Amino acid sequence: MKRLLLLLAHAALLHGLSAQEPKLPAGAKALRDLAYVTGGHEQQKLDLYLPAKPKGPLLVFIHGGGWRGGSKNNVQGLPMVAQGYAVANIEYRFSQHAIFPAQIEDCKAAIRWLRAHATEHGYDPKRIAAWGDSAGGHLTAMLATTSGTRDFDVGENLDQSSAIRCGVDFYGPSDFPGWKPPTDNPMVQRTGAESVLVQLFGGTMEEKAGLARRASPLTWAGKDAAPLFILHGAKDPLVGLEQSQALADKLKAAGAEVTLEIVEDGGHGGPGFFDGGRLQRLLGFLNRHLAQP
Repeated sequence: MKRLLLLLAHAALLHGLSAQEPKLPAGAKALRDLAYVTGGHEQQKLDLYLPAKPKGPLLVFIHGGGWRGGSKNNVQGLPMVAQGYAVANIEYRFSQHAIFPAQIEDCKAAIRWLRAHATEHGYDPKRIAAWGDSAGGHLTAMLATTSGTRDFDVGENLDQSSAIRCGVDFYGPSDFPGWKPPTDNPMVQRTGAESVLVQLFGGTMEEKAGLARRASPLTWAGKDAAPLFILHGAKDPLVGLEQSQALADKLKAAGAEVTLEIVEDGGHGGPGFFDGGRLQRLLGFLNRHLAQP
């Protein structure tokens, strides 16, 4: 029964659960706008949702939005609180505030802050997972592939690790030097003022080649990467499938654990992502890596 309830909770989660004023499970509490950088940018905040008796894992959700939009206020993961999970929805600086690597530095700062405050809030600091879609998927993959390094760890709580136990990456970019726009949409081109990639790097990928390589999970992929579960639509109009395929291939060749689920008729998200047993397999992945301290 417990596993069935968990399945139903994830089903609600993955089908786009969001709310400006989310209804909390009985006994749970919300701690909103917690600053994970002292005196930092207004975006360097997170919301933490705690079950009545927190003692289990922490799921950290990183929203998408082209590194220039989206909001933690569109709450993800709240049904998991009813299952005993602590859930954090984090914000990070957008490209209009600071170019890369600000975004991954913020995600790592948030993970370190959450680990430093685990005893205070009751969740297990050894069982932290990240989950993101699109730009958030990219940042999740970066957390996973750099879990064995201290690159991008700057600022406070440096006595804490920014490593994650595992990650879930929904259609995030992974190879910027190899980027091939899947459509003629100006926001996904290698050049042009409307390109979210140009905005992320402060220039074209030819002009910012070193930064583009450093921002690519493919660059960091190796045997020390945290286990990663990737979902990607074969007909994604914004991030080509070859991005996730390249990352999965390199991780597998290095001996790291990776699962790539391809949604044959899938685009950039949608209900088809949860057909064919994919949800159950994703749950199995999380259960396997987060069940034990």
